[in-house]
Amino acid sequence: MNPRVLILRAPGTNCDEETAHAFALAGGAPERWHVNRLLAEPRRVAEFQILCLPGGFSYGDDVAAGRILGNQLQHHVADVLAAFRDAGNLILGICNGFQVLLKTELLLAGDLAGPAATLAANDSGKYEDRWVRLAAAGSKCVFLSGITSLELPVAHGEGKFVPRDAATLEALRGAGQLVLRYVGLDGEAKPQATYPANPNGAIDDVAGVCDATGRVFGLMPHPERFVDPTQHPHWTRGPARDVGDGLRVFQNAVAYFR
Repeated sequence: MNPRVLILRAPGTNCDEETAHAFALAGGAPERWHVNRLLAEPRRVAEFQILCLPGGFSYGDDVAAGRILGNQLQHHVADVLAAFRDAGNLILGICNGFQVLLKTELLLAGDLAGPAATLAANDSGKYEDRWVRLAAAGSKCVFLSGITSLELPVAHGEGKFVPRDAATLEALRGAGQLVLRYVGLDGEAKPQATYPANPNGAIDDVAGVCDATGRVFGLMPHPERFVDPTQHPHWTRGPARDVGDGLRVFQNAVAYFR
């Protein structure tokens, strides 16, 4: 059976159809649900193997990016979603979905001192819409299995990864949870990539983070926007590709259940 994928949308979400298409190409069986349906029937999440929070501007990013949807999930279905995660399923948050995950306890658990990390406004002070190069690190994250590098587009105004403090950053680094980083145009990781290679000023160049199990993953770039080679602006004169780099992220998720 093809693993079932629940793609959760809310008012302002605008990448759910592209994400469903990407999962379908990878061999999954995606369904798009409005968040109100999940709130009305929370136990039905157990019918799925993958939960995805796609990109966009949920609830217009009022208050802060992902804040309202994150609060909805944390206050109304936190136990159900935690059980879904703990049952061995996968959770993916892309761009706004990453912002949402950091407002819940699903990705990085907080404590009395507050959340472990947040995504702040870009250092450039503006919305960044560009292609970036990325390096994947370690073998912890299911979604990045076998992947060492990616080229993907970003499109966000609040994407700067900021850990609570230096100790938290070191703990995440030591646990192998900082699994995706922005790198320079030469593809080499630097102590700190400069703008625009790092489009938002993320601390330690962090573009994506996984939880301790490697089954919950949040990233700022958009893999669903590069599943076909022709989606790259240099597709006629760049390296030949059989598929877009982003498709491999979805293929890894589907392959996990086969």
